[in-house]
Amino acid sequence: MNNFLFVAAENDAIANCKAGGMGDVVRDVPRQISERGDKVHVVVPSYSRLHQNGTFKTNLNFQLKGITYTAELYEVIPKKEFKNIHHYVIHHPEIEAGDIAHIYHNDPTEPFYTDAIKYFIFCTAVAEAIKKGVFGKLDVVHMHDWHSSLLLFLKQYHPAYKSLKKMRYVYSIHNLAIQGIRPFENNYSSLRNWFPDIPLDYKGLRDYRYQDCINLMAVGIRLADAVHTVSPSYKEDVLKPSSPPEFIGGEGLEKDLQQADNEGRLHGILNGSNYANIRAADKGKLYRNTVKALFKWLQEESKSYKADFLAHTGEKVMEYVEQPPKFIVSSVARLTEQKFYFFKRSPEAFVKILKKLDKIDGIFMLLGTGAPEYEEMFRQMSYDHHNFIFTNGQSEDLIDSIYLESDLYFMPSLFEPCGISQMLAMRNGNPCLVHHTGGLIDTVMPMKTGFAFDGKTYDEKISNMLASFDEVIDIYKNDKPKWKKIQNNAKKVRFTWKKFVDEYYKVLYLL
Repeated sequence: MNNFLFVAAENDAIANCKAGGMGDVVRDVPRQISERGDKVHVVVPSYSRLHQNGTFKTNLNFQLKGITYTAELYEVIPKKEFKNIHHYVIHHPEIEAGDIAHIYHNDPTEPFYTDAIKYFIFCTAVAEAIKKGVFGKLDVVHMHDWHSSLLLFLKQYHPAYKSLKKMRYVYSIHNLAIQGIRPFENNYSSLRNWFPDIPLDYKGLRDYRYQDCINLMAVGIRLADAVHTVSPSYKEDVLKPSSPPEFIGGEGLEKDLQQADNEGRLHGILNGSNYANIRAADKGKLYRNTVKALFKWLQEESKSYKADFLAHTGEKVMEYVEQPPKFIVSSVARLTEQKFYFFKRSPEAFVKILKKLDKIDGIFMLLGTGAPEYEEMFRQMSYDHHNFIFTNGQSEDLIDSIYLESDLYFMPSLFEPCGISQMLAMRNGNPCLVHHTGGLIDTVMPMKTGFAFDGKTYDEKISNMLASFDEVIDIYKNDKPKWKKIQNNAKKVRFTWKKFVDEYYKVLYLL
């Protein structure tokens, strides 16, 4: 029996521990490993909240800032029990909940200041737990994004953690754009402050652009035994330099990624989607679930600043209860540059889409929260356009209804390492219209399972986006057999975790 440790910032196998797609992967891959009869331990920070109903396992004592720190390890109960999977959280008062999904901190003036401190403490506690044998004798340690890469620094440079060199280390990149860059010195949240006794290998750890800083994403890429991007096409993208907004590639780390590729350490394997135990939504509840969510948010003190807007959205939705629209386009996503840059930079293109929809009695439903400037833009658009319904919040019931009852799922991501929304939409027989980039290239086949747009320049992309939208409407209205065929093809496609985890075993884990 092989023994694995997953180290990450999110784990959706336990309640209230997910901000993005990483949480899904950290939930699903261990389940596949357990089905093969192997054993998995998954550890995430407690964020001062997730340990509260856990079972205390042990204290972990380690040195940081020249003093002894003590963290506590708890085993916690998952949403669903699986054989041979154990879920843990590490609690320390300085590992606090952030303002993004009660996980990450948003430090606009000094990015990663608070998060780096949290993950310095977390990773050192994990290193101590491995050293103490808390998880037994490990074969593979699988880390996710920059939050866990400090483990590699400790294994490589910290004299107390030489014993960590015995197992294999795999590093998955979920979002290359977020790199965990911190100063080497002269800052409370610097490497030197937390690890004063370790001689720093500036050349091996430094960021190319900010030479006085460590780049924790780069540390993961440079020091792991295997590096993994979450789709094959995204792997090809990251080997080339970015030239935004036309192309988002290696984000300054392409040299490291090229080297990993040349050494045979870089692998692109698609994320899977869940096709078993899906939360079942009933058809015909879309508007009811929208109104229910709006009433719930109206009662929340934290949302009082947008109460007017929530009421305005409710009023719009009530019209569609009586008279449902003929065509629903939807998007569910965090409101960020990655997901909606095209709409932010070219709002006139989005308005054209709404006008095209109006002609066929269609609406656009967008659900999400995120960057304030994106929220404000979409709220204003909702006041201005009667057929744009913006639900500015998070509701699982409503999300399920949107995936179930839409006619077209729209995903104009600037870049997309893998993307899960398109898989969830297709699972329900919804064709998707996507920007042909990264994982969207690997999952949506134009005119077979969905629709796609691209272009060499920004302007070309925008005009192709509108042309593709016209094509969608044309097929929907005038070629019902073709539309039905694309829907059926989308529903049939399967991106199963079993297939992709077979590949993990072959190329990432070498088991």
